Amino acid sequence: MALNFFKPIVFFLLLATATASDPDILTDFIVPNTSNSINGDFFTYTGLRDMWNSHYPPYFTVTKAGLKEFPALDGQSVSLSVLEFPEGSVNPPHIHPRSAELLFVVDGTLDVGFIDTTNKLYNQTLKLGDIFVFPTGLVHFQYNSYKVPATAISAFASVNAGTVSIPNTVFSTGIDDNILAKAFKTDAETVQKIKAGLGAKP
Repeated sequence: MALNFFKPIVFFLLLATATASDPDILTDFIVPNTSNSINGDFFTYTGLRDMWNSHYPPYFTVTKAGLKEFPALDGQSVSLSVLEFPEGSVNPPHIHPRSAELLFVVDGTLDVGFIDTTNKLYNQTLKLGDIFVFPTGLVHFQYNSYKVPATAISAFASVNAGTVSIPNTVFSTGIDDNILAKAFKTDAETVQKIKAGLGAKP
């Protein structure tokens, strides 16, 4: 009897944990202290307008609409990014520590994948209109190996999902070359070459 009583309580607790993102707010929305009054302009972000009428950038580019760019998102637990992939470009392996990522391909074709905690790779080729989810905190990537550019929109369940680039985190944060050489079973000279390569444009 007691077990049956607690089953629905446990279920809803698990559900709440699974769907948690940013902390809830106790008002309809959050207004910055610097704003005395707001109107519809506050809830409108126009920073993506020009990109639809311009040429693709020469290398992989991310245009964000997060809390920094769009203050009205504060407390709403949502944000997005537009990812532009010219031919042959890659979004290097990275993680988002505070949110899953829902990727929607709106132009071209992308090869994508993520690695789980057992080191299993889940990969897919996405075409126009396809959607792929990258679970929270797992290493993932996107690659345009095709002869035409591609564009995707990434949605997040956080105003600041965070991005940790694996190559930059490992090779561009001052970790001693000898430590990296031992970790990757190579030599310090090779580590130096990798570091030099990361300093160049993609």
